[in-house]
Amino acid sequence: MTQPVLSLRGISKHYGPLQVLRSVSLDVHPGEVVALLGENGAGKSTLSGIIAGSRAPSEGTMTWLGQPYAPATPREAIDKGVVLIHQELKLLPQLSIAENVFIGRWPTRNGAIDRAQMERRAQEQLSRLNLHIPASRKVAGLSTANQQLIEIAKALALDAKLLILDEPTAALGGAETEALFEQVRKLRAEGVGIIYISHRMEEIKQITDRIVVLRDGERVQEFADSATPVRTVVESMVGRSLDRLFPPVPTPTERPVLQVSNLTSAVNAFRDVSFEVRAGEILGIAGLVGAGRTELVRAIAGADPVKAGTIRLDGQVLKLRDPADAIAKGIVLVPEDRKDQGLVVAHKISENLIYANLDKLGGRWITAGVKKAFAEKAIAKFNVKGRAEQHASDLSGGNQQKIVIAKWLMRDPKVVVLDEPTRGIDVGARAGIYDIIVNLAWQGVAVIVVSSDLEEVLGVSNRILVLAQGNQAGILNREQANDVSVMELATI
Repeated sequence: MTQPVLSLRGISKHYGPLQVLRSVSLDVHPGEVVALLGENGAGKSTLSGIIAGSRAPSEGTMTWLGQPYAPATPREAIDKGVVLIHQELKLLPQLSIAENVFIGRWPTRNGAIDRAQMERRAQEQLSRLNLHIPASRKVAGLSTANQQLIEIAKALALDAKLLILDEPTAALGGAETEALFEQVRKLRAEGVGIIYISHRMEEIKQITDRIVVLRDGERVQEFADSATPVRTVVESMVGRSLDRLFPPVPTPTERPVLQVSNLTSAVNAFRDVSFEVRAGEILGIAGLVGAGRTELVRAIAGADPVKAGTIRLDGQVLKLRDPADAIAKGIVLVPEDRKDQGLVVAHKISENLIYANLDKLGGRWITAGVKKAFAEKAIAKFNVKGRAEQHASDLSGGNQQKIVIAKWLMRDPKVVVLDEPTRGIDVGARAGIYDIIVNLAWQGVAVIVVSSDLEEVLGVSNRILVLAQGNQAGILNREQANDVSVMELATI
């Protein structure tokens, strides 16, 4: 085996009495893809941050190509050749794609930024990922999936020797994921070492060479073969036997709660879509990136305007001017980006829960006692690992998502729409989210689930609506739906 490009020995990290990492050791060799797995809160992001220079270890040492390595800043790490692609997007929306790709190292000519060269080189990186968008356009307004690909393009442009990919495909569809995998394979062949963090176990089997598992801040297992059975890997992550992931889905009633007829987007994101969701039914919405899934559910929730069509709730036609109208009628949306659209992460858990329920708790004036009691009830009901006075930013991704879901479900809505409900969430936390979704159906709520994870859509849905390029390609019953039948419709 060649000399490791990176070696970690006894890396620990604590914040006061809170121990986040405990004596973690790891080697990454050139041309090797190492999967780093663990539940939310296992220490993966902290370890990645230490390697990438955004955090300093409390104990332990690192070497880079056999030499001592202790980056004080991300810039020092990048200068060595270490590039981290964060799970959370860090683009500047008012700058162009090219400016974001080369930020901090813009090419110059005669003392001025060489925009022609910058845009040409950025376009080359976008093309490598099959992203055909002008590099000169602003990032603002781009989909989450496209922004994720731009983050990856930034890393490709840096000529990294070690690449850390943190949930790189969480917002990507099948075609975009395969384009990324193609680049990972090329980089591996070129001798680049890669640390790959993902909760999608099928990806791990496809793209990685070996698996390292963290649990509660400790390295607990290594699997030399990435083809190790998924159940074995997941049980090492969660520290217990995994009996099931998807709970039994109830049979819905015949009573339609939500009826959508010939709905067409005002910006042509989707056209002439019709379906209904019955009481106690979970309707999955599937399709490739750009199919119009998110735009459709945003329209149903009053967030985006429509050009034509009708939305009925319990038989009554709705005229939705904004999300407040939909919320007042009993339709709530858990958005795909929990940090930007679902939470005020700098505020407390109790405050985030209250914001969506002010009218239920007395309007403008709410006592500290009422706020605390309401928050503690929601935290207990949805099994959130956190305290009412903690800031939302302190929580793991899975617990943040539970807070977003909880704040809306405390309103007892008639229709719950969840867009990418488990994006960036580990297997153990996903099971908890699925329990919440299915329990809603058992209670007679009409539920819509949008997901890029086909296994997820198949696992929780009674029926699946498939969109293809903004058009309704078909609706499949649970018995008809499988990977092949859904993808055949999605690629029409």
